[in-house]
Amino acid sequence: MMARGQMMTDSNRPMFPARPVRMRPTQFFGFPRHLPAGALLASLALALLTAAQAAPEPWPVAGQQGLVRFVIVPAPLAADREAYRGQTQLLCEPERTCFLNFYTNTSGAAVAVPLPDAIDKEATAVFRRSAKQGAEKFMWSCRMKFAGEPCF
Repeated sequence: MMARGQMMTDSNRPMFPARPVRMRPTQFFGFPRHLPAGALLASLALALLTAAQAAPEPWPVAGQQGLVRFVIVPAPLAADREAYRGQTQLLCEPERTCFLNFYTNTSGAAVAVPLPDAIDKEATAVFRRSAKQGAEKFMWSCRMKFAGEPCF
């Protein structure tokens, strides 16, 4: 308790305010009070789902030989260029040398390095980034049959 006429400083400031802080009657933890609880839960679930979709899981890396990493592509995403772009961002550090070879495994062969022939025959793409040269290159496998794109 402060004496009359005493100046308030950090050392004598009360820990809790004299009166409780009131929220506006239309607000409930930042949400409008008129929304039913189900709507609040639905909006929370949607926010969580969106966050989960925004951060995709990296595709499995079968192994590495030298600088080259062998990545197994989920079959439904084998022809999705944006999925590859997202994976190169997840698997490669920015502005660092990174070599990725992508393969599908539709036969379900055991994943090992060196790659079994069943997987090796299912190359889908390669990604090369050279920090020294300051260059990036993405090429599809010719078996993917993308017209007008360079392939290997």
